[in-house]
Amino acid sequence: MNTATAKARETPSAPIAGARPDTSVARNLFFGEIVEENLFPFPVIRERDRELLTPMVEAISDFLTPKQDDFRRFDAEAEQPAEYVQALRDMGLFSLIIPEAYGGLELSNAAYARVLSESSKHDSSTSLTIGAHSSIGMKGLLLFGTEEQKARYLPRLATGELIAAFCLTESGAGSDAASIRTKAVRNEDGSWTLDGEKIWITNGGIAGFYTVFARTDSPAGKMSAFLVEAGWPGVAHGPHEDKMGIRASATNTVSFSGVRVPPENLLGEEGRGFKIAMAILNNGRTGLGGGAVGGMKTMIRMAAAQARDRRQFGRPIAEFGLVREKIAQMTVDCFAAESTVWMVAHYIDSGYEDYSTEAAISKVFASEAMQRAAHEALQIAGGNGFMRDFPYERATRDSRILTIFEGTNEILRLYIALQGLKDVGNSLKELKTAVSGIFNDPIKGFGVLSSYAERRLARATGIGADRIVNQLHPRLRNVAEVYERYTRQLAGASEDLLRRHGKDVTEQQYALKRIGDLAIDLFVGLCVLSRAHAIAGSDPSSAEEVFTIAEVFTRQARRRMIRNIRGMSQNEDPALDRLAGAMLARGGYPWDVL
Repeated sequence: MNTATAKARETPSAPIAGARPDTSVARNLFFGEIVEENLFPFPVIRERDRELLTPMVEAISDFLTPKQDDFRRFDAEAEQPAEYVQALRDMGLFSLIIPEAYGGLELSNAAYARVLSESSKHDSSTSLTIGAHSSIGMKGLLLFGTEEQKARYLPRLATGELIAAFCLTESGAGSDAASIRTKAVRNEDGSWTLDGEKIWITNGGIAGFYTVFARTDSPAGKMSAFLVEAGWPGVAHGPHEDKMGIRASATNTVSFSGVRVPPENLLGEEGRGFKIAMAILNNGRTGLGGGAVGGMKTMIRMAAAQARDRRQFGRPIAEFGLVREKIAQMTVDCFAAESTVWMVAHYIDSGYEDYSTEAAISKVFASEAMQRAAHEALQIAGGNGFMRDFPYERATRDSRILTIFEGTNEILRLYIALQGLKDVGNSLKELKTAVSGIFNDPIKGFGVLSSYAERRLARATGIGADRIVNQLHPRLRNVAEVYERYTRQLAGASEDLLRRHGKDVTEQQYALKRIGDLAIDLFVGLCVLSRAHAIAGSDPSSAEEVFTIAEVFTRQARRRMIRNIRGMSQNEDPALDRLAGAMLARGGYPWDVL
């Protein structure tokens, strides 16, 4: 694939020829392998979605642009008026991913993310109302529902007659979803009795349809999922929570007291609730990522306008290097986040078997990039940024939740690391078995040893490793070599960590964070590389800018990766742990100048 022959890949309903849909790009990085077939060429939105999106994006922008004063008021009053929610219904924004057969628009994940990107340019609370409905609220019904369940609920969910909410979190059961206490007991007639309380439920106060997770403690498993209607006896919700950000979106407690759930409202199989919850969250992450990208684009636009218009010392602040640095960094982050989110959307739309690690990476990177963009845009605005008359402080407050909900970034970093390490650990077990049984089954044993030796050789020398350098525009070849080199470094660091700690590796959170960050930089960087190559081939007028973005991101990622590799053996982890223990024992910071 060279610049002359590379063609953008349309996001199809099935993987493109030559791709490996049974293979995870992110998880293979832990073996020192870059699965280039799943990265190049960069995907583009399918033509059907493009035809739908063009007028839809324009209509959303026309509708939301004049409402900035309303959004400020909604934020202050901590509520979206009923007439505003009705307007969202009228625009069809609750039907985005529902199949056409049930009255929906049947957008792909990529197109859906683009819609949330557009709405997030204007108001985060609006995106959350729409997104919580589609990304998680009724996503379980789409993924695991029976035909009868879909026929019963999807038409009403498409019109917004029913708004959906996802009921998983409880007091004491946030990231540790498996510890929920809400309980469902099976009755003699096959129905279930549901009791418990869920907290911080987005759309909880306006939803008519809940996807609820409860303990069933049966031989089939500890947790199951249920479809519950808000109008059933025993279902209630509390008042709107008074939040720091996204204040206008409805966030409530939802309680269930002796609620009878008919047997036909069990979602999926009994005991499979945890897997269903994780599948919903993984599948829905492109909505959050798309929203973060839209928010970043607004921050860049506002920061650029502020820099051009505001004058200090007799000239626009746009001429000052430290202001220009902020705008450039926001641009690099936005391009990287957008490239990653749309690559993951392509994996979902194309039926890839495992994209959970890539989805987690996209959530971590996009959420943190949006927080940085809001912070820097406010900084460029100076005193105005701190005032509630301007949108900067609201964007800063709204973005703060992104690293917390749908899986905290701390938990997701551990997940990213452990998913890759699990595969490496399994390969090491296989190696040990091959060595011990080599004389019983020499063909299999020597085959395992040979493949392990090849991987070690590739890591040490680069010989036999995947090579993407020669497929790229010459300007990007030095960039590609960085990712090839540090992919091998990740593989070596992963194997070393497992050899040192074995089963106890799950407790090595300082090291796991470094491993997770290495994987994030590698996967995001490869997405940037793929997209920059594609844009340079299709739009030569943009080539210089996208090459610069790829080069800057890679230099920064390289410095981070060097630090993380070195930190695996040279670090302050024990000292930090002792210091944390001392502060916990003392109950806080003990020193004063008095």
